Amino acid sequence: MLPKAIASITKTILQPFLADDLVKKYAKEKPPLRSELFSIEQLQLYAKTLANNHPLSTGQPAEQLLKRLADNESLLLEVHRILTESVKTNHRIVPAAEWLLDNFYLIEEQIYTGKKHLPKGYSKGLPQLAKGKLEGLPRVYDIAVKIISHSDGRVDLKSITGFIKSYQTITPLKLGELWAVPIMLRLALIENLRRLATQIAADILNKNQADFWADEMISTAEKDPKSLVLVIADMARSNPPMGSAFVAELKRRLLGKGTALALPLSWIEQQLSENGFTSDELVQLENQKQAADQVSISNSITSLRFLNTTDWREFVEDTSIVEKILRQDINQVYEKMDFHTRDMYRHYVEKVAKNSDWSEAAVANLVIDLAKENNSNFHGNHIGYFLAGKGRPQIEKIAGMKYSVRDYLRKFFNKVPFLIYAGSIILLAVLFTAFLINNGIAKESKPWMFFLLAIAGWIATSRLASTIINWIATITAKPSLLSSTGLLPLQQSLHYYPGWIFQKVFLLNSAHWLLYQPCWQK
Repeated sequence: MLPKAIASITKTILQPFLADDLVKKYAKEKPPLRSELFSIEQLQLYAKTLANNHPLSTGQPAEQLLKRLADNESLLLEVHRILTESVKTNHRIVPAAEWLLDNFYLIEEQIYTGKKHLPKGYSKGLPQLAKGKLEGLPRVYDIAVKIISHSDGRVDLKSITGFIKSYQTITPLKLGELWAVPIMLRLALIENLRRLATQIAADILNKNQADFWADEMISTAEKDPKSLVLVIADMARSNPPMGSAFVAELKRRLLGKGTALALPLSWIEQQLSENGFTSDELVQLENQKQAADQVSISNSITSLRFLNTTDWREFVEDTSIVEKILRQDINQVYEKMDFHTRDMYRHYVEKVAKNSDWSEAAVANLVIDLAKENNSNFHGNHIGYFLAGKGRPQIEKIAGMKYSVRDYLRKFFNKVPFLIYAGSIILLAVLFTAFLINNGIAKESKPWMFFLLAIAGWIATSRLASTIINWIATITAKPSLLSSTGLLPLQQSLHYYPGWIFQKVFLLNSAHWLLYQPCWQK
């Protein structure tokens, strides 16, 4: 425990935090994400080694990333307040701390983005590691951590793309993992900033202690030199941290201040010699650490900016194995489509693989093979016939796709769309009309009165029933995207997609009928 005097001074500087509690808290933090620096070629070789050492968990997936992100946010805000208070009280801060303060707004934006793009349960849908330091966390998160560790926080599109492609020569990644790469890099960079920030904050606390003792010793040496030994004894009893930050700051403050202050410096040297160090070595170590922290902080912040300005759609298509397979479409129509259409195709491949025992690559290859078998069929020789058209059931049957209750209901609705839609409106209108008759006319009334009220009630309630059913359809149905064929003329497009571009849906209201196919087909 620090003496009351030190605690009082530090508490004044760092309100509302207790310095001694923070020192213990930050001492438990993990070191920054730093490993041997690799070139792009070395990173690609390392990716293959990593792929061979990534056993996946088969148990119940866990959700840890959201809680860790919340912890990171809380601690970074805490450190930000410490740095702000230090600046307000004219305490010197290191360059890395200045970087953190100047760019903290960006860190807050990235934390907000991380929360937005990481909804609850998101990471449960990603393959998770079965063992290792990051056991229970998504495999793609460990990939992001390794990339950052071996580049000291400096990432760019070329190095990431090379790493992912090299990794997939051993183990293919799922489409969901490729889309998760930017969010996992963001989370890993925030984690790295958290570790760097706590290290900076711990150094500030240690320097504050050194400043306090230096002020006490300098003041005593000027006013009452004989009592200096008592101050040194008080410092020794407080068990100060003999780390590089404390020693470097104390030596900087006392060196060259007179012969009287050589005594505490001698005591410091004696304490360090017991552990095989000298003050000069620790000063040099502190300078190196400050330089390394500044580089790591600047790299991490620069990488956060890079994540915001990169078009990750191109990255996914460039690294996706499914994309490469689908581009083997025998008519080269797929590659001429716009991104959203291609993405719709890939998502269907992902869905089939997720609900079957097939891999995404196997499903994509199946689609290509079936399209080639139907080469003589003008409609069936395009992969869109199997990914978004009438060939879907064939793919699902071969892959052994398992359906959810919602899928079964959707299939049932699609078999009799008009009956379900019109029947719902008629049934609802009949119920409303029955309610009006039951509550609006006496039982002894004549039959013609029932008949007139029924007709009037039907006219009034059918419109209401139609509106209600339409409203329910809009909130429960998922709209179907029209397919784009890019450079192909519209006439050719209609030949390729005759059954699902222009869809027929039936709408019923009290005045007229409109022909079209229900949105809930997809």
